[in-house]
Amino acid sequence: MNTVGSDSSSQSWFRSANCDARYGAALIGVVALLLALSATGAWGRQYLQYQRDALAHYQWWRLISAHLVHLGWRHALLNGGGLAALWVLFAREFPARRWLWIVLLAAAAIDAGLWFLQPAVDWYVGASGVLHGIWAAGACAMYRRGEALGAGLLLLLIVKLVYEQQSGASLFEGDLPLVPAAHLFGALGGLVGAVLPRAAAKPL
Repeated sequence: MNTVGSDSSSQSWFRSANCDARYGAALIGVVALLLALSATGAWGRQYLQYQRDALAHYQWWRLISAHLVHLGWRHALLNGGGLAALWVLFAREFPARRWLWIVLLAAAAIDAGLWFLQPAVDWYVGASGVLHGIWAAGACAMYRRGEALGAGLLLLLIVKLVYEQQSGASLFEGDLPLVPAAHLFGALGGLVGAVLPRAAAKPL
């Protein structure tokens, strides 16, 4: 039995999936946070969701927490799975600090877009808008390196966003309530984060 060869193969697979060492620990940590907040149930949603009236009364933590809390376990698991898929594709496209910048810009774009452009949206929960920002940023980085996969993923994202804006339904989340504008704003925020300040993606 070739134990060394087997260990080396496993390490190579985890690295190719961007799930090795600190990358894997970070992914597990984020997914665990999403699931832990889901365990708070209706109480967590009440105090953590984007809620227009609450924001008007200075409950500004909701601008961040809204993107971490979900409608329930199914919603959280879908977004956790989406994050894992994007992680496999894109985790090494930018350094961790740059990814934080991208995620914060995507969240800020969603919050500002809903507040100023979608006043009829009274509440919002879920990570999917930010995930669209990660998708846009990662695909953009691939495209700028000349990878055909990046162009294909950008095209798929555009098709998905156009479909959702026109139909009001999600391609991947079934019958869960959808705020299509949040996906659009998140994607735009992530794209801005990927190109400003202008810098080449740096795989680690």
